Amino acid sequence: MTYDFISGEVLFFDKPYGWSSFDVVNKVRNFIRRELGIEKLKIGHAGTLDPLATGLLILCTGAFTKRIEEFQAKEKEYTGTFILGATTPSFDLEKPIDLTFPIHHIRPEDIRQTAQFFTGTFEQVPPVFSAVKISGKRAYKYARQQEEVIIQPKTVTISKFEITRIALPEVDFSVVCSKGTYIRALARDFGTTLQSGAHLTALRRTRIGNFNISQACEIEAWKEKILYNT
Repeated sequence: MTYDFISGEVLFFDKPYGWSSFDVVNKVRNFIRRELGIEKLKIGHAGTLDPLATGLLILCTGAFTKRIEEFQAKEKEYTGTFILGATTPSFDLEKPIDLTFPIHHIRPEDIRQTAQFFTGTFEQVPPVFSAVKISGKRAYKYARQQEEVIIQPKTVTISKFEITRIALPEVDFSVVCSKGTYIRALARDFGTTLQSGAHLTALRRTRIGNFNISQACEIEAWKEKILYNT
């Protein structure tokens, strides 16, 4: 299989745990420069995944970078795990637990009903540890400097929110949602609605529009394909 990175390619990667989305872009760009000798190449990703998330990340190269917004606008599907009874400032494992809450009052039917409550279109406040811009500055920069800011809510749609396993304090889920939905913020709101707290401990993006994680390559395997033209 041959690639034309300048005319444009759409690449599907399974982002590793601990890598930022920009890490993947830089790794791919540097590889193309070094191995194929293409010094000037546009390349970008279509939808950020947090470093602690894994799964489908779409990269566009060359002329196809014009399609990034098209991919970003598509419906997303995720699987993951919430931990009930504790919160963190980032709503995931990036920051340590800051508060704990009781969970003895939470029944499985309460968890399932809460998932139904968050199915539909509603206003969601993005996490302060996010790339949302406030007065031209990323929200996470304010958060790291411990500056208080007001983040405006955004309209999001969750078309499916299924609870797949309950083993308190762990709750596994599957979510299908619109562009701009923060699953970390969903964890925060999920815990609050249950009169407790929650944070995200695992997240994997399995689908973007009609593109599935089964179509994605691990980066090292992709490099081998390019080097050996397989």
